[in-house]
Amino acid sequence: MDEFAANGYERASTNQIIKNAGIGKGMLFYYFGSKKDLYHYLVEYSLDVMKTDYLNVINMYETDFIKRLRQATHLKMRCFVENPSVFNFLGTFFFRSETNLPENLEKRYVNLKQQGYDIMYANIDKSLFREDVDVEKAFKLIQWALDGYQNEIIARLQGEKMTDVNFEPYWEEFYGYLDTLKKSFYK
Repeated sequence: MDEFAANGYERASTNQIIKNAGIGKGMLFYYFGSKKDLYHYLVEYSLDVMKTDYLNVINMYETDFIKRLRQATHLKMRCFVENPSVFNFLGTFFFRSETNLPENLEKRYVNLKQQGYDIMYANIDKSLFREDVDVEKAFKLIQWALDGYQNEIIARLQGEKMTDVNFEPYWEEFYGYLDTLKKSFYK
């Protein structure tokens, strides 16, 4: 995953992959057949991790949008800390179109994106928002703000050993931003 994340599909080196894995090239191709098969396996594995360790854990009974986002962000950060290679791999996969996925993986990817959208926006109590606020636009603005904050935190923590990081100051800062968003958009 790290090799594909760093270099994309085309430039990823199977020689570097086997070196990092400490195996022979024959063993890699024995199990995966080709570089493309390995890549597809990693896409499938990563989508499984996102579904089971992140999306399936979000509480859909929480109808307050900001509270749901708070919970989802906690889960996403925990999942990132536990699986940084998966997140890095998926990040490059989502933004690069260097290789065509087989129909079954493309369908899984599209379904997972839709499931994520449904989980974040379904069953939200829109009456919590002020009457003069376009709720759909507020959803977008809040999501963009949280995504930007998350990206800033990930950049700040680049190269840090995650088990040594005290996340408490980050959570306090994050809660302050959530309170500001709530005051801006809620009644």
